[in-house]
Amino acid sequence: MDIEQKYSVNHYLVSALLNYVDNKEIAIPEIQRPFVWDGAKVRDLIDSLYQGYPIGYIVTWQNPDVKLKDGTTSTGKKILIDGQQRVTALTAAILGHTVKNTDYEDVRIKIAFNPKEEKFEVSNPAIEKDVTWIADIAPYLSDQQRLRELRDSYCEQNPDMSEDRFEDILEGLKDIKKKEVGVIQLAGNLDIDAVTEIFIRINSQGVPLSQADFVMSKIAANESYGGNLLRKCIDHFSHLAVKPEFYGKLKENDTEFVNSEYFQPISWLRNENDDIYDPSYVDILRVAFTYKFSRGKMSDLVSLLSGRNFETRGFEQSIEESTYRELKAGVMDFINETNFKRFIMIVRSAGFCHTKLIRSQNVLNFGYILYLKLRAQKYAPDKIEKYVRRWIVMAFLTGRYSSSPESQFDYDIKQTDLRPFEDFLKDVENARLSDAFWDVELLQRLDTSVASSPVFNVFLASQCKMGVRGFLSTDITVKDLIEQRGDVHHIFPRQYLKDNGFSRGQYNQVANYSYVQSEINIKIGKKAPSDYLSYVVNQQCNGEECKYGGITNIADLHKNMEENCIPMDTSEMALADYSDFLSQRRALIAKRLKEYYFSL
Repeated sequence: MDIEQKYSVNHYLVSALLNYVDNKEIAIPEIQRPFVWDGAKVRDLIDSLYQGYPIGYIVTWQNPDVKLKDGTTSTGKKILIDGQQRVTALTAAILGHTVKNTDYEDVRIKIAFNPKEEKFEVSNPAIEKDVTWIADIAPYLSDQQRLRELRDSYCEQNPDMSEDRFEDILEGLKDIKKKEVGVIQLAGNLDIDAVTEIFIRINSQGVPLSQADFVMSKIAANESYGGNLLRKCIDHFSHLAVKPEFYGKLKENDTEFVNSEYFQPISWLRNENDDIYDPSYVDILRVAFTYKFSRGKMSDLVSLLSGRNFETRGFEQSIEESTYRELKAGVMDFINETNFKRFIMIVRSAGFCHTKLIRSQNVLNFGYILYLKLRAQKYAPDKIEKYVRRWIVMAFLTGRYSSSPESQFDYDIKQTDLRPFEDFLKDVENARLSDAFWDVELLQRLDTSVASSPVFNVFLASQCKMGVRGFLSTDITVKDLIEQRGDVHHIFPRQYLKDNGFSRGQYNQVANYSYVQSEINIKIGKKAPSDYLSYVVNQQCNGEECKYGGITNIADLHKNMEENCIPMDTSEMALADYSDFLSQRRALIAKRLKEYYFSL
């Protein structure tokens, strides 16, 4: 049986490769995205070419031929899917092109050459003043500077260098452009899964090909439907969300984008400092796609952007066109100030007041998908708020998106189209939030020493929502302590347990944690609960000196302990009671979480 060849391998001169890039026969889709290599890596790449060392294969994928409306087909471009940094480095060092730094500013990376030592270096002010160096090789390699002109100038300042020797060395430098680079061209009829598998096998580090990067590549390479501006919108939003001060540089350095329809809709971020949900470009793509297309697998988006008809397995222009239109609409809904801020409001209204309480970006991603979907389905605002809050908390508690998130996204979003969401939610609650979950599974999840436990974080969120005070505090809330970096206190102090032979996994149980003011934590030190808590019960609440917080009323103490799910008899507990204390507190936390969830 003959097996179809899925790729071809060709060798191109560096000069030919750069010509293909200039002529856009090979698209570098992220050419406007930040260049992550430092100057030293660019220098080493040029030195490898000079020495005749291999620089690895470039991998391209032939975009599939798309069937046009008139019945003809258009030949797709080659998209660079591996080798972006190397090709960009070559255009910078050899052609003198600028690159974007992390602030999206155009900068030059100049590579200097010392003909005497045949050595390369990243150019700097000292090198520029040193006559033994050619401070920038780009003018010569790009044929903007003649060899004779360069020879006369250099040899005049370096009389110990003969003209013949200099010309020989400079001819060797120019031979960099004649060195060969291997290009692996993947067939256009391969789907994303096959391309990913091939990529992994030929990549020496075995680094998986990001499907989101693949999507960004395809978007940016599209000229027919304004793909590059859409790509910029996604990139700039994610950058501004983290660094609002980037707004000024963006306005100054990217005129094309500033004059586009996308600039104004994201301008509100310049005054936005809320970091509860700072989406990456991957998050934006995932949310916009899943919400608009009711699909959860990014590989499907790659296929749709290529015009894939899933029934006929052919490629059609109409599908490509509608995909870009719908994806753009999804992105515009994502970046909308009202949508984004209302979603953040919902997240905060559930008690998630700080990023430290959020350990799954995918939970927030699907939460935003759900918000946009229910809004598009014309659900009442109060219903949207209730359903999104519950879904986010349920997903955190159950770890719904902790494994195979794409498959789970795909299933969940499809259910929102098949039936009313309230019916789907009820079925999920019956299946995942049964009595067995609250009484058994949740207690097992709380039996952990992982400080970032999602379940314990939800418990803290419940305390924030209910305005619970910190342990032994009269006025300071858990929310205050989380936002102002209060102490996480060991109710059975860590050093007390450690001194008595307990291991890290035992004394760092999350059921032993409670937020407390630092001054109270310091006062407690390594005292046993039967020492410091019994003092509060028997002395402090009976008019004696306030040593541990300001609570002076036994009823208020009991309320404070109840708020923090601490067993009432903890003040009487000895070392031998620690295990029982943990069991009791896990049960109290689980009970509180159940009450909290159904109150949302």
